[in-house]
Amino acid sequence: MTAVVLILFCVLAAVGMPLAFALGMASLGALWYADIELTVLAQRMMHAVDSFPLMAIPLFMLAGEVMLKAGIIHRLIDFANALVGRVHGGLAHVTILSGMFLASVSGAAVASASALGNTLVPALRKHYDDDYSSAVVASAANLGPVIPPSNAMIVYALMAGSSVSVGGLFMAGIVPGIILTVGFMVIATVVSRRRGYELTGKRFSLREVVSQGRKAFIIVLMPILVVGGIVIGVFTATEGAAIAVVYSVFVGFFVTRTLKLSDLPGCLFRGAVTASMVGALIAFASAVTFVFTIDLVPQQLSDLLQSITSDPLTYILLVMVLLIVVGMLVESNAAYIMLVPLFAPVALSFAIDPLYFGFLFMYNLVIGMMTPPVGVLLFVMCGITKIPMTSLISAVWPYVIWQFVVLALCMIFPDLVLALPRFLGF
Repeated sequence: MTAVVLILFCVLAAVGMPLAFALGMASLGALWYADIELTVLAQRMMHAVDSFPLMAIPLFMLAGEVMLKAGIIHRLIDFANALVGRVHGGLAHVTILSGMFLASVSGAAVASASALGNTLVPALRKHYDDDYSSAVVASAANLGPVIPPSNAMIVYALMAGSSVSVGGLFMAGIVPGIILTVGFMVIATVVSRRRGYELTGKRFSLREVVSQGRKAFIIVLMPILVVGGIVIGVFTATEGAAIAVVYSVFVGFFVTRTLKLSDLPGCLFRGAVTASMVGALIAFASAVTFVFTIDLVPQQLSDLLQSITSDPLTYILLVMVLLIVVGMLVESNAAYIMLVPLFAPVALSFAIDPLYFGFLFMYNLVIGMMTPPVGVLLFVMCGITKIPMTSLISAVWPYVIWQFVVLALCMIFPDLVLALPRFLGF
């Protein structure tokens, strides 16, 4: 029955059907083949999405939409510009820092890419080549799922069950996110010097930094309050997401004063569309997980891997190599939903820290958002800048390689991931 699911899914996905529909049809075919009541499909789907923790995803998406509509991106850019100063690749540094700040608000790479691309690409094009500009924006946007709050971390925690906490995953992403940001800025400087780009950015002024910092503080305070509240246990991730929505509406109406009542329906619609795609994937994939469970796939997979190796590090390495390939071919949300229920229990059987394994798993698939042929950020940036995919791929590889270097560092030095969560009691 498992083979039926995999064959049907691969065929339907190959002919261009949406992943959620392909998963649903594959599950339906497997249940029919196994002579199981088809009502099980609807029951499993309903049970999967009838979840209080799952509500955090649409609420965080709505908060991000409202904050972007409220004009927060301009304040973040001004603050980043004041911090950078006039250096080689200065405008690229502003973009990367803005991506880091925006990551603490949006929690999603695609939303960050859209906001940064539409806002900064015109300015970047005045000083840099289109491929360099697009690569910088894509890299900055990919900080979104790594730096909390992160929708990807919420999806992973939901699929992994009680073994991993959302707050712990949030804290696990902070140190790697900072390392990524610094590395991206170094790469931007090196490429800018090699290509002979002119100096860009404002001259550093402490007064300007303080002035722009005051304006940006009310925005940066939101993720500090929300993530901090989740981490110390004042409220759950879903309640924190609801607070983020209220906070973003307050900022838009009374601080930036650019948000209008007429903007809210559009924010609700865009947030609902994005959240519904994730919800549909979770619903249909739950049926696939049900089929896998019936066929004892997790147990068989665990036995197979334990027959290959008894070393936890070797198991992690095998999974990471597999995820690199999966990230190139499968959309990340679909990969979380299908693979986490398979590999997370096996990691526990190897006595691997679930928080450590969860971050590595999530982060590996985040890198897949920038690797061809299915790198969603590459398509987003090509749509914004209208450049050929081949040009963007050739420019983005230094940033992709650095992300893999950080993945290797996190594997070799687990404290990069675990030190902060453990200090906070996770």
